[in-house]
Amino acid sequence: MAEQGVDISPKQDGGVLKQILRAGEGEAVPVKGNEVTVHYVGTLEDGTEFDSSRSRQETFKFTLGKGSVIKAWDIGVATMKKGELARLTCKPEYAYGEAGSPPKIPPNATLIFEVELLDWKGEDLSKDGGVIKHLIKEGEKWVTPNDGATVNIRYKAFYNGAEFESREVSFIQGDGDEVGIVKGVEIATKKMKKNEICRLDVAAKYAYGTAGCPEKNIPPNANLVYEVEMISFEKAKEKWELDSKQKLEQSKIFKEKGTGYFKNGNYSKAVRYYKQVISYLEYETSLTGEEKEERDALILSSHLNLAMCHLKLKEYSEAEEACKKALEMDSKNVKALFRRGQARLERNEYELALEDFEKVVELEPDNKAAKNQILLCKQRKKQFLEREKKLYSNMFQKLLSSKSNKDSANQVTEVGEWNNDMAKGMMPLQEEKAAFEEGLLKEIGDSMEIGHGDKNGGDNNPEVVQQMECN
Repeated sequence: MAEQGVDISPKQDGGVLKQILRAGEGEAVPVKGNEVTVHYVGTLEDGTEFDSSRSRQETFKFTLGKGSVIKAWDIGVATMKKGELARLTCKPEYAYGEAGSPPKIPPNATLIFEVELLDWKGEDLSKDGGVIKHLIKEGEKWVTPNDGATVNIRYKAFYNGAEFESREVSFIQGDGDEVGIVKGVEIATKKMKKNEICRLDVAAKYAYGTAGCPEKNIPPNANLVYEVEMISFEKAKEKWELDSKQKLEQSKIFKEKGTGYFKNGNYSKAVRYYKQVISYLEYETSLTGEEKEERDALILSSHLNLAMCHLKLKEYSEAEEACKKALEMDSKNVKALFRRGQARLERNEYELALEDFEKVVELEPDNKAAKNQILLCKQRKKQFLEREKKLYSNMFQKLLSSKSNKDSANQVTEVGEWNNDMAKGMMPLQEEKAAFEEGLLKEIGDSMEIGHGDKNGGDNNPEVVQQMECN
């Protein structure tokens, strides 16, 4: 047993034996959730090799402790240091068990792996490397906070190794910014268990961004480190746990929060709450009387406000879809028509935009904002057509000029015949093609600039802004 190594199996049943062949560096070892990078060679007890990353000349990566590899690996690699080379002897119940892994691994096979731990990195919570989690202490059970949960955490924050903040704070999951919690920390708390402790590497865009935080002496574009402890949390009731009236009341709260974020210019956050209103109420058909009217009004205003948020975020397709939903509820809703017209105008869909603005004027003859948009729409359409006309005019001119030749243009010898005299003065085919495409691309590029930055349109017009205000 001693020759094969030390028993590192949790039950001390000899299931995983480890023998260190080469010591690693330092004292740190990877933890659950880390992405580890290894080289390995796998053999049967008789020495038959069945797999090797070294033979393939490519390293192997996996997330530790998530069950993506055999149990022996999750146990063994978690004890290794960077650069360590170890032999793991793995009993069948910690490898492929009674079934084996045909055709190379027979049933009930004891496996031997030589594993070299090359490196590891924390769990990427943001999926873009912006929030990396390093587990320090495993939490309890498996429950984590949901949106709306009341969360109580303790944390320390560091910049360039120096602590700049330390506090204990409670907040509503999803609204951490209201109490100064940076986005990166809030992303992490949603996935933390009670009593869990972790370290977070938070990129600037998930912390204080390009503005920094002068009152905390944090410069622009600063990457930060947080040590966070999840003290406790109380989950919010899930949608399916609420009855119809409770959903209605909760939706009022969501709408109020969404409007608050809209007024503060946080349109992405506002979108989330308006969508919550719709999610809670769109299939809630059991309400009657005044409650049904209230439900319908909440859904309609949420679609309208979503459209406004998407316009602000320059998400014109999403804005048009929100208007479509509103118009399905009220086909003569002037705000939905107006905002859809704006979305279409921004996408250079002049005819469709014009239809929407004219419909607004038809419904509200004194609507000056819509009348202004009609003028703007016609102006941009005219400019576009002029550009288009010029584009094609230039296109044909270049085509004709490339073929002109004073010596041969009007001197064709016989129809259907060709001689070398006809080619005099003409551009070679490749040069003609290049000149033609270069001019065409330039004209198309110029035409793409039409319809943007007009000083008479958009939010600079106070009457337009009035039409677009959040409900």
